[in-house]
Amino acid sequence: MSLLTGPGFSQQAGGPAARALIQSPILTIDSDRVFNESAFGLRVAAEIEAQSAELSNENRKIERDLETEEERLTALRKTMNAEAFRLLANAFDEKVQQTRQAQAAKSRALSDLVDQEREVFLNAASPVLEELMRDTGAAVILERRSVFVSANAIDITNQAIARLNASLGSGKD
Repeated sequence: MSLLTGPGFSQQAGGPAARALIQSPILTIDSDRVFNESAFGLRVAAEIEAQSAELSNENRKIERDLETEEERLTALRKTMNAEAFRLLANAFDEKVQQTRQAQAAKSRALSDLVDQEREVFLNAASPVLEELMRDTGAAVILERRSVFVSANAIDITNQAIARLNASLGSGKD
């Protein structure tokens, strides 16, 4: 409870000292917020959204093309012998399966890209967070979600976002 009465708490409570860094041996951070709300994370989200939209459009086009091909096959069925039609139908089924696998691979690659970008971000963020630890006199930064109860005064998420935006920007460079 002494954390609640120290300088860190009064600095976070509001007023002119609210922007000053807290001094605490233990800090918390919401790493998801840090990534998602930082310029780096916002860039990644925009890129992933654009690529996802492109993939969705591609999937819809492929679906329309396959439906058209299926309708053509259905119409041919009446004019072909059973064995010849079966060969065409099997080839179409194989094409559909390969297309599904290819599109699923693209979707997985997009998910992997998010994970890769997050790893790049965390590696680049590490020195910035270590500096923030030194500046606040902290010995540890804990993930906010793994802490049962804590004072908001020891949460450095906003400060981390500000520092990371200043040092990393969007990470595009």
